[in-house]
Amino acid sequence: MALVTSKKMFEMAYKNGYAIGAFNVNNMEIVQAITEACKEEKAPVILQVSKGARAYANHTYLVKLVEAAVIECPEIPIVLHLDHGPDFATCKSCIDGGFTSVMIDYSGYSFEENIAETKKVVEYAHDHGVVVEAELGTLAGIEDEVSHAVGSYTRPEEVIEFAERTGCDSLAIAIGTSHGAYKFKPEQCTRNEKGVLVPPPLRFDILKAVSEKLPGFPIVLHGSSSVPQEYVKMINENGGRMPDAVGIPEEQLREAAKLSVCKINIDSDLRLALTGTIRKFMAEHPDKFDPREYLKPARANVKEVVRHKLIDVLGCAGKADECR
Repeated sequence: MALVTSKKMFEMAYKNGYAIGAFNVNNMEIVQAITEACKEEKAPVILQVSKGARAYANHTYLVKLVEAAVIECPEIPIVLHLDHGPDFATCKSCIDGGFTSVMIDYSGYSFEENIAETKKVVEYAHDHGVVVEAELGTLAGIEDEVSHAVGSYTRPEEVIEFAERTGCDSLAIAIGTSHGAYKFKPEQCTRNEKGVLVPPPLRFDILKAVSEKLPGFPIVLHGSSSVPQEYVKMINENGGRMPDAVGIPEEQLREAAKLSVCKINIDSDLRLALTGTIRKFMAEHPDKFDPREYLKPARANVKEVVRHKLIDVLGCAGKADECR
């Protein structure tokens, strides 16, 4: 089947209490790992490309990789989404270049500027059959050219006006998630009985307030990687230095998916699995130099991370048919 928009996906996710996984892609192995896992688990998926990924891999290469995934995995609905589009020009380029969904992120500007730029993108996108995600509130952290030193929670009292004036199709909100693998400073966290850092809980009160004001409207969570500690440990044991990397507890993400959150962005988890596996392989096989030899197990581990997310966190395994 051809690329689709997220409209039907979000409708069914909201109705049935699960979320669609939105996985950032920038090379062949990650695209293969994600879509093979989704094919085997019969899960819908959003493959998203950031400004940084387009600069790294080139727009055309990325689109063709996703088109190849559509051919290889015709059983599953796939969305090609622009993540954190910084301006109208970038969004237009992606809309014109085959994307079925774009995000315009003007959350770092004033409320009125955010509305004006978002509305401009929405009008162009809708004229071309493409859906639009916007953001209200800002996430702290740094990842893939998205950087905010300090985050600000979404103000529930603003969401109705924003959605009505922009016409956006989904809304990313800030409830305590954060970009990158270093989402929280150690002093923001507590330590459990095993000495593991535990981040502050998500602001479900804000999520519920937004949901009450926008019933039936798809909500998105960015900065929601869980930073699997087995891969942080693998990296650190094989020459890496990632002290105090901590992510969002998966049980909180599952709870959010049961509410109005229809899309959860996952990025760092896949990169950690890829990097950890490569570091371990090279440490154990210092004579190896063929990228195929270390990328094969790395791809396999990324695939298992995705499979786990689909089943245990997002709850979207087995939902491909209803999302067509």
